[in-house]
Amino acid sequence: MNLFLAAAIALIAGLLMTRVAGKFGLPDVTAYLITGVLVGPYFLGRLGVPGLGFVSGAEVAQLGFIPSTALGFIAFTIGSEFVWSELKKTGRRILIIGILEGVLTSIVVDIVLLTAHIFLPGTLSAAGAITMGAIAAATAPAATLMVVRQYKAKGKVVDVLLPVVALDDAVGLAVFAVSFGIARAMSDGAVDVISIAVDPLVEIVLSLVMGGLLGELLTRLEKLFNSGRNRMALIVGFVLLTVALSMLEFDIGPVHIAFSTLLVCMALGVIFCNRCPFAEDLMNKSDKWTSPLFALFFILSGAELELSVFASAAVIGIGLLYIIFRCVGKYLGAYIGTTVTGCEPQVRKWLGITLFPQAGVALGMSVTVSSWGAEGALIRNIILFGVLIYELFGPVMTKYALTRSGDIKPKSPEVENRRANYLASKGK
Repeated sequence: MNLFLAAAIALIAGLLMTRVAGKFGLPDVTAYLITGVLVGPYFLGRLGVPGLGFVSGAEVAQLGFIPSTALGFIAFTIGSEFVWSELKKTGRRILIIGILEGVLTSIVVDIVLLTAHIFLPGTLSAAGAITMGAIAAATAPAATLMVVRQYKAKGKVVDVLLPVVALDDAVGLAVFAVSFGIARAMSDGAVDVISIAVDPLVEIVLSLVMGGLLGELLTRLEKLFNSGRNRMALIVGFVLLTVALSMLEFDIGPVHIAFSTLLVCMALGVIFCNRCPFAEDLMNKSDKWTSPLFALFFILSGAELELSVFASAAVIGIGLLYIIFRCVGKYLGAYIGTTVTGCEPQVRKWLGITLFPQAGVALGMSVTVSSWGAEGALIRNIILFGVLIYELFGPVMTKYALTRSGDIKPKSPEVENRRANYLASKGK
């Protein structure tokens, strides 16, 4: 009961916080994250009052099925942006931009952190620097999607942004798998070709295949129902099924078989939106009921943030380098990619800023690294520090970039006048 009470209070508090954040022009995502921090173990949770806040990280982890489910729906929604008719026009452009910004970000962070290693060899190893460079490639699709939804952003930047963010996951996973394999080889003194080259490729290919097959099955079963209500229930069931199946892990000889939840659910969305004639209408309806799920996702993400990382000056120093130069890499990579592919001036100028947020995928990578002894623990804390900063300020930067690019339209005077008249009639 206490766990459900804490989740209910957190959700209500998060919604109320959006009213406060809105007065300062902050997006809802930032409000949810701040709420999560406040109801987490470092603030209200420390009071030890059952249900008032999350007393420990372990208590937050008991609601882990909520973030997993939310990430599945986020990836499914982003996958629906890959419409074949549009990809024929922009597919090559998206591929070039996604690969360039992801790889260049890793290279920039690698160079900076390897330089830091030379001057501070006792703080961060070369293997650790390479690993963090790989994690830098990942972007947070959830925060980006929430900002786009909240402000109903549409335009040239959004058209490129959503597919690039989706592709970012595949690029980030590939770069991380190869780089982390190299880093472990440097640390252990042995090169494992399978973990460096085979495992990441198998994960990406099998994830896309699984998602594609489930997407085709969903499309065929959807034809058995006539009401939108039943179709929506079927979609929910399939996303939950996809999330569950993507957690499978096993070995075949020396090859480790695993799946990426984001890639599998994204592939599910790609196939469904291209094969089902009612996909667009169903996706619009799903936005209404997934909103509280996404809100809880960000609140729990805020509650999970490890604020104790601020106790270490080394973590803060390396974390600042990571944060600053990851942003530099994202912006440069996006600018070069959009320039090479002939994108419009507003896309070249503002796309890179919208790629700053980082959370779920990076945290997943940091969990993988955390089993790597003291080095892994240091990297995880640095990534947690980076995620805290990115998730609090990244959505604000995304909103700013989309507003300046013209993709977020200001409210018309008629809408503002109607709202003013309504508030006046209520005496507010």
